[in-house]
Order: sequence, then structure tokens, then C-alpha cells
Amino acid sequence: MLQNSTILVTGGTGSFGNTFVPMTLAKYNPKKIIIFSRDEMKQWDMAKKFQGDSRIRFFIGDVRDKERLYRALDGVDYVVHAAATKIVPTAEYNPFECVKTNVMGAMNLIDACIDKKVKGVVALSTDKASSPINLYGATKLTSDKLFVAGNSYSGEHGTRFSVVRYGNVMGSRGSVIPFFMSIKDKGVLPITDERMTRFMISLEEGVELVWHAFEDMVGGEIYVKKIPSMKVTDLARVVAPDARQEVVGIRPGEKLHEQMISAEDSYYTYEYPEHFKILPTIHNWGVCEKRIKDGTKVPEGFVYASDNNTEWMSDAQLQAWIDANREKIGSI
Repeated sequence: MLQNSTILVTGGTGSFGNTFVPMTLAKYNPKKIIIFSRDEMKQWDMAKKFQGDSRIRFFIGDVRDKERLYRALDGVDYVVHAAATKIVPTAEYNPFECVKTNVMGAMNLIDACIDKKVKGVVALSTDKASSPINLYGATKLTSDKLFVAGNSYSGEHGTRFSVVRYGNVMGSRGSVIPFFMSIKDKGVLPITDERMTRFMISLEEGVELVWHAFEDMVGGEIYVKKIPSMKVTDLARVVAPDARQEVVGIRPGEKLHEQMISAEDSYYTYEYPEHFKILPTIHNWGVCEKRIKDGTKVPEGFVYASDNNTEWMSDAQLQAWIDANREKIGSI
């Protein structure tokens, strides 16, 4: 599907984009990948990595600017929407700005993709969009709903929109592993709560989920990858076994456990070998055989959260991942 195609990645200079681009170039050899983002310095740094590769293009722009999106989407086949205001405290203290990017930006992109006849769009979501308790989560839930409903606007044979949702991305900018590694020599690691758990997914697994969504989607599905959990105290112990752990309390807007599928979602959720799929509630799409395919309905009241997970990451597995990605983590 992605072979010989033109792909645009919004927010493409972030951690996801820096992993998606080389993996997609190697696997699909697309005609072109356009990096659409507003930070010229990040684009400059990223361009150095792909110097001489004519398949990579850079486009300065902001998803808040609909006219710029229209220009960027000329001739584009597929879009990955990774642009977002993501930092929870930043969103709490700058709510208008968060809404402009995460909600208005999503609306702009949906309209532009339909008008430009883009074939498919996959938007990145977050665990925080499931039963949200902070503004970031609330805006991402709104964004998810917008992309699902976008399939109504585009018509049956128009642009298809779907969403992928995953939790804590190991090694991404602002995530806990690089943070702990950067301060471990101080001898003290701050732990918000000793009971806290987090899902653990690599950037590579996130990219593979996006690929799967493009191949599988009919439109309106939310894909949730099955991934292991880990206690934050165990994670800290692996990163810095000699450091003392100091409980500092949960920050505003922070959850004790990550949740990706709520009990309310369970009525429309189907299970597959490596992922779950939350189907849309509108237009009877939740009982659409084309969307269900070979899925198995989850039990009523099913919740997929990091504390009730059946799969847990061991110390050895985390250590092996850190050893294999130490250079990448150090450059964040």
C-alpha cells in the first residue's frame, strides 16, 4: 500500500517521525516522505540524517494553518498525524494553545485531506484519551472522535481515517527512561507513587502499528496494541540500581495507571492476536463485518489498563532494550 506512494507526516521531526521515516523508507521505498512541522531547527537537524536521499522533503508549517496544510497536501496519498501539544503540565497551563493544536489542528487536517483526496490518514492517540482526567487527554479524545467522524464527511469512497492508541513510548523525548538516565548519577530518583504502573512500547512497535492500520482499516477504527506493563519502581531500579527512590507525589493531571480501553469502550471492542480494535459507535459501524473481520468480541466491562495487564516486562527485558538503545536514548 505504501510502496511508491507519497506520505506526509505532521509533527514529523519528533521521536515518532525520526523512527517512522527510516523504517518506512527501508520497508516500502515510498516515492516521497514529506516532513511537515513548525520547528525549523529540528528540520535542519533531521535533514542531516537523510542528506542525499531525494525521497525526503521538508515543509515548514503548522496544523493550525489550514491554507499551509492545503499546499503541503498536494499530491499526497497517505498522512500520519503525529503533531500535538503533548506535555500534560504545558497543556494545563496553556489550555487555549493545546486546543488550537490538538482540536482545531485535527479539524483543519481532516478538511484538507478530504478536499485534497488523500487516500488514508492514521492519527496517533494516547492512553490519556481513554477516560481522560487532564486537558491533554480530553483534547486527544476529541481529536479521536473527529478522525472517526471524518469518515462520514469523506463518503464511502473518499478519504479513510483511523487512529492508533498506545501508552508510554520507551525512549521518546520527555518519557521516563531518558529522564531517569539523565539524573541517575545524582543518586536519587523521584517516584510519583510506588503503586504506579505504565505500559511499555518501543517506537518501532508504534511504527508497525501505524503500518498495520493503513493495511487493515476500513475507516473509523481505533487500534490498540497489546504491550507489556511495568511498575515505575521496577523501571527505576533497572535504570539506577544504586539510586535511592524518593516518593514525590502524583503531579496534576497524572494517572496512577495508564488505560487504553475503558469499560464503556468494551461494547464495541474486538480482540486480535497482537492488538485490540475499538470500532465506531456511529452509523452501526460497531457491528460492521468488514471492520470486525476475524476479531473476537471482548467481554462486557473489559478494561485494558497497565495495572490489570496479563503481560509484564521483566527486568532482563528492559535491561536488554536499554543496552540495545543506549546511543539513541543518549541523543534525546
